[in-house]
Amino acid sequence: MGKIRVKTLGDENLEQEEKNEVKKRHEAKKTVKAPGMKGGERVASVGPTEEELEALEVKETQEKEVVAEEKKEVKKTQGKQKKAFHSQKYQTLVTEVDKNKLYPLKEALELLAKLQRGKTDETVELHINTPSTGVSGQITLPHGTGKKTRVAIASDALIVEIEKGIISFDVLVAAPEMMPRLAKVARVLGPKGLMPNPKNGTINPKPEEVAKKFEGGQISFKTETKAPIMHLTVGKMSFGAEKLSENIDAFIAAIKKQNIVNATLKSTMSPGLKIKV
Repeated sequence: MGKIRVKTLGDENLEQEEKNEVKKRHEAKKTVKAPGMKGGERVASVGPTEEELEALEVKETQEKEVVAEEKKEVKKTQGKQKKAFHSQKYQTLVTEVDKNKLYPLKEALELLAKLQRGKTDETVELHINTPSTGVSGQITLPHGTGKKTRVAIASDALIVEIEKGIISFDVLVAAPEMMPRLAKVARVLGPKGLMPNPKNGTINPKPEEVAKKFEGGQISFKTETKAPIMHLTVGKMSFGAEKLSENIDAFIAAIKKQNIVNATLKSTMSPGLKIKV
């Protein structure tokens, strides 16, 4: 009978560990022959050289730069795609407007009527640049704006609605004693231009009387907070040239010519027309 090998419980695991250790030592002793060295002389192979590592780093840097440039190009393309798109009909209408001409008001209104693109009764807008910010005032237009002004008087119940995000008014009038209570919704009303203000006459001891004036067509106008420009609604195209002209003249008189650098007239969907003031 040949030799009988008896394995003890646990020997298999120990034997496997020994094999793994031997294998590791064997791999660690692997060598490569370098050119110009004598027989038997070997250099241990320990991975890429410094030159190879530097070349690898340079390659990775170049690849990152290429990716960064590609991302920039994608952003530029996306930015171009987000630009406002005008229809072919609008582009045709633009060619009928002389951008370098100051139109007399009568001529501008006649041209504006020809620039209408549909059956919608478009709103007519007057955009005025002023020498500086802070230009403001009040006016009641001879023919109104064509839009009913929703006026509200500040109350505790109304404040609760504002806190819920419900704003169902265009003008808010308040008695002086209500202003401290309105402070907690100032962040909501302020950016919308709805916070009562003594300059536009919306803070008054008799808010009911002021509300009637606004409901009767009184309008407050002012420049933007950070820019010397104001955007005004002067009526609807259905008013006709005569009524629109009277409303525009009333606005110009209220703002005063010395406060007007230039003025542009347009309807909701038309190109702008620079007008003489």
